[in-house]
Amino acid sequence: MRVSQDSTARSLSKRAVSEFDSALSGDLIRPGDEDYDQVRSIWNGMIDRRPALIARCKVVADVIEAVRFARRHSLVVSVRGGGHGVSGNAVCEGGLMIDLSEMTATHVDTQDATVTAEAGALLGDLDRATQAFGLAVPAGTVSETGIAGLTLGGGLGWLMRKHGLTCDNLIGVDMVTADGEFLRADDDTHPELMWGLRGGGGNFGIVTSFRYQAHPVGPSVLAGFLFHPIAEAEEFLRFYQEYAAQAPDELTTIAVIRIMPPVATVPEELHGAHVVGAGVCYIGDLEEGDRVLQPFRDFGTPIHDSIQTTRFTDHQAALDAGVPAGFHYYEKAESLPDLSSELIRTLAEHGEKLTSPYAFVGLFQMGGAVSRVAEQDTAYANRGAAYSLIISSGWENPSDTDDQMNRVRSFWKAARPFSAGGAYINFMSHDDGQERVIETYGQHKYRRLADLKSIYDPTNLFRLNQNIKPTSPTADTRA
Repeated sequence: MRVSQDSTARSLSKRAVSEFDSALSGDLIRPGDEDYDQVRSIWNGMIDRRPALIARCKVVADVIEAVRFARRHSLVVSVRGGGHGVSGNAVCEGGLMIDLSEMTATHVDTQDATVTAEAGALLGDLDRATQAFGLAVPAGTVSETGIAGLTLGGGLGWLMRKHGLTCDNLIGVDMVTADGEFLRADDDTHPELMWGLRGGGGNFGIVTSFRYQAHPVGPSVLAGFLFHPIAEAEEFLRFYQEYAAQAPDELTTIAVIRIMPPVATVPEELHGAHVVGAGVCYIGDLEEGDRVLQPFRDFGTPIHDSIQTTRFTDHQAALDAGVPAGFHYYEKAESLPDLSSELIRTLAEHGEKLTSPYAFVGLFQMGGAVSRVAEQDTAYANRGAAYSLIISSGWENPSDTDDQMNRVRSFWKAARPFSAGGAYINFMSHDDGQERVIETYGQHKYRRLADLKSIYDPTNLFRLNQNIKPTSPTADTRA
């Protein structure tokens, strides 16, 4: 399905394009080039957009050159890091796609347990670099996710209840502004910008490098997945809410309703089964973890229990096969204050109606370190939510698109009355509009973000995102 944009590239002279190409260390890819279709493709195969040009950046100077070229020629800009965002904003229609996927260098400083990673790195790159030293940065649940979008949107993951969101561990950035200038920011030099980058998305510039605080984790953790038949969904979710409410910070859980996908990590006899259950990750003392998880494992009669001592990197990659690149994906989300009995009945009822083996409903357990950061201390919204709900479907055949999207929307509409307001922006799809963004941040926080946008991107050059519009937008009149 092609999703068109409201702006396309103006006519570019061959000379201008040639000069741009010569100025880049990386490659400039045009329609018709052999690798054009491969490079413009992203994880969500439903998004089919055709940029006029793709700048494959290798160094920061390439990013600066690309931003300046886009400004000179009034091109719509998209920025690709890992290209894993469901919204598809990494690729534009008719403009300039600034591709950072070849900028993946990652360096660990063991003296102060900090990590510097370029914006094209994936979670797997970050995990491999840090785990070599017994460290980890809280970051996501799928190893093929890009660090850039994940961090700027907040960063939910298996370590967050103990060590906070990814953005809570962001201590500095290198960034190219909308004016094509290089900027280095941290809490001392640009504190308001750092506030906005911790959850405000890619609205303020192109971050080319992230600096994180890392924490001792692993290399072994107690982790895995436990499932019950879908018929036990209400009973399990009632138990789960009581259990999760007492969980220590060392334990993060994600409750799930899904059809088991036909992948190697799932026992063949469970392929296609409707299930309810949860993924868990305990990062404290392993013997204590056994004690903490025992009531969870003893409840009912699970049909699958893979919880065991495992390498953290393996657990981080355990969900990869269930979200294959190139499938079509659509998601809706909400922040939830709790799991009321009415909501549990709604989840169970609609969960039984899932039809795709790549569809799932996830309840990310929040709290712990996430909730101990004050709401106004970062742009990330809904710190007090008990759960972050995602309703997602994936399918391979384009003819299933309308049906699967309608199923997700129907489920979402049924769950919305139980919302705390808004949702995690990284779970928003391409059709979540401006009102949804404002609802998520709330009026006060959104106004603060809009004021920040007016400083760093007054013309809204970086608008292919969950967009925050500048308070007083100005036209870009430069030639």
